[in-house]
Amino acid sequence: MQHILVVDDEIGIRELLSEILSDEGYQVRLAQNAADARALRSQARPDLVLLDIWMPDTDGITLLKEWAAAGLLTMPVVMMSGHGTIDTAVEATRIGAYDFLEKPIALQKLLATVGRALKQGGERTQAALSLASFGRAPLVVELKQRLERVMNLRAPLLLTGEPGCGIELAARFLHPRNAPWVAPESNSALAEAPLELLNQAREGTLFLREVTELSRIEQKGLLLAISKLERYNVRVISGASRDVAELVAHGAFDSRLYGLLAAATVRVPSLREHREDVPDLANLMLSRLVEAREAPPRQFTTAALNALRNFDWPGNLAQLESTVRTLVLTSPAEQISLEDVNHCLPARSAAARPGHDLPLDLPLRDARDAFERVYFEYHIAREGGNISRVADTVGLERTHLYRKLKQLGIRLARKNGNGES
Repeated sequence: MQHILVVDDEIGIRELLSEILSDEGYQVRLAQNAADARALRSQARPDLVLLDIWMPDTDGITLLKEWAAAGLLTMPVVMMSGHGTIDTAVEATRIGAYDFLEKPIALQKLLATVGRALKQGGERTQAALSLASFGRAPLVVELKQRLERVMNLRAPLLLTGEPGCGIELAARFLHPRNAPWVAPESNSALAEAPLELLNQAREGTLFLREVTELSRIEQKGLLLAISKLERYNVRVISGASRDVAELVAHGAFDSRLYGLLAAATVRVPSLREHREDVPDLANLMLSRLVEAREAPPRQFTTAALNALRNFDWPGNLAQLESTVRTLVLTSPAEQISLEDVNHCLPARSAAARPGHDLPLDLPLRDARDAFERVYFEYHIAREGGNISRVADTVGLERTHLYRKLKQLGIRLARKNGNGES
């Protein structure tokens, strides 16, 4: 049975919604204010929340922001208000609300919206990180302010930063909710059918994760696409983890294309630049794993969180997430200790060296596999999951690299639109 949490300060509305939804076969819990809603959400994840905007203690938008920042927005939320405005609805969907209902709510519209939201929630995989949960450091606050200033522009935007630093989080922050989001896995579509990409992204966003990897013919395809943006009402947002201006200077990137892409440019900071956010991010990643039942309940000790904060994270968010997952799955006790972190980090932050924790009492073939597994995991984390750059760094052709990773049982994070790979 699906669980719905109704949050509204008006007892009549709570009881009416409870009666309607119970008659439809849903299990309903009621909260009269934000404090009650927080308590109920901390006990269990509902399948859907109907959340009133105007409440006396804390308004619904503020509560929605709290859940998003704490990584608790893992269920669809439908906002309700008798004083709704377009601006309020837009703000709510930017934060992560699924939809917006105006009171008095028509019965059929309520049931239709609830049905769609529950279906969407059922199809949703583990919730991704979002810019709302990216941190509270001054650099992150400034990033959000810069993005808000370019949010309503339709011109192309270039997001720069190190691999794995959160470029896709920034791009999704700018993307209108419930509009098409197209992020091709392969750049070849730019060469073969650039206008088909625009058609798929019509009225939405075309996101290119790494424009510095575009071949000459793919750059030409992107130039053609940009010349047709107005016809399809598409915004192009591009990521770049290398200096595009330097590529232009060396003749590896089209100067006209660079001029169009870089008309508006925002830099996303590396994780070590806002390391004060690392403990909160690590706790958020841990809670997501536990809530998704991918790991048993775990907690970081204060010393463990300090060690994570003081690490440089060359692979940024991707490396932090990989490390947290390893710690949660391999730590022997419920408390993840400083010793656990120290045992895990060297294998992900340095190449093999004397004293490295590798099993030396294995047959040569097994020991070699163990070393290669550590070696490739290190380079994947350092390059933020960018396999093209990993292949260049380790000196393997990409097809051979994929075959080797499969042989070693190394699973790559899928870029499925929920966050960085």
